[in-house]
Amino acid sequence: MSELDKTKSRWRLILGEQATKFEDNILSEDQSILDQALAAIYESDNNSLAGKKRGGSNASSPNLAKWLVDVRSFFPEDVVSVIQNDAMERKGLKQLLLQPEVLQHVKPDISMVGTLMSLNGQIPEKSKDTARQLVKSVVDDIMKRIEQDLRKAVTGALNKKAHSPISNFSATDWKRTIQRNLKNYDPKTKRIIPEKFYFFERRQKQKDWTVILDIDQSGSMYESIIYSSVMGAIFASMPALDTHVVAFDTAITDLTEMCANDPVDMLFGVQMGGGTDINKSVAYCQTLIENPSKTLFILISDLYEGGVRKGLLRRIEEMKDSGVTVLVLLALTDSGTPSYDKELGKEISKRGVACFAATPDRLPELVAAAIQKQDLKRFETVDK
Repeated sequence: MSELDKTKSRWRLILGEQATKFEDNILSEDQSILDQALAAIYESDNNSLAGKKRGGSNASSPNLAKWLVDVRSFFPEDVVSVIQNDAMERKGLKQLLLQPEVLQHVKPDISMVGTLMSLNGQIPEKSKDTARQLVKSVVDDIMKRIEQDLRKAVTGALNKKAHSPISNFSATDWKRTIQRNLKNYDPKTKRIIPEKFYFFERRQKQKDWTVILDIDQSGSMYESIIYSSVMGAIFASMPALDTHVVAFDTAITDLTEMCANDPVDMLFGVQMGGGTDINKSVAYCQTLIENPSKTLFILISDLYEGGVRKGLLRRIEEMKDSGVTVLVLLALTDSGTPSYDKELGKEISKRGVACFAATPDRLPELVAAAIQKQDLKRFETVDK
């Protein structure tokens, strides 16, 4: 193919089927497949994904499954995520994701987990196992990414002389090691080949700190909810920490037990949407505090308060004055600055409470600083 033909074909793909400058078919077989995949989302009159309305319940699933395979064949993972999201928004295909034959072709990513969380109550029984595996794969990836550094940071902050768990055979946490390495089971030798060993923390006979995660479960917070659930699971697995995980909208749900057992269970326990009563949730969290000077309270919310704002500010101030280390995360995401109530954020910051968005890779440094009673306001200049 000449350079001119390559240029024409690229412009044909960019302009779509509405292009009128090219009379001949200048697309190769692969390019035609790519063109059809893009047209299914970005051509306004294209119905190739959902199919024409007709009787029966299985009309559109094969088309969508094929489309998902085609898209993943032509684009890198980050672009696939964008296109999948566009498909959900432009073509209203969320309901089709409730079918296992479609779900098995979806690229697991945070956005797709958020979609499944929003559809949680509608997922049919036949699709639950597939949906759970998709969510678990994303949670496992996040766990690998942040667990080691976060555990090391917390352990080091609690005891500057202590190191992260070392390879001491007698201190091996066999139950956790086996659970985390079941995926490495070798059917030929009938053995589990551990990718990583886990060890009990030494010299931790009692809880040193209480950590309370108070998570806003409004729909816009889905990415923060996912990262927060993994953070809560890591904290819950550490003997030195007494961890509580609370989720709220206008009601309050204590997810501590679910998070400690499996963060995937916690995510499916979240009910996204509805109103927001932060004040009510903070009031509940206050009842969990026993030793204020050894308590870290993290509120993860965009601060769009539907409850009593003055009451919320008063409670946060009460916590801080009693000795609780209080931190407000406007978002816990990989993306940029979130949308949040700037006025309420300023009021919280004026009371000496750090209030900013953070990326997951900042968590180890942030949590270590909080436990060591360092000034968290310094993070605002970086993340706000």
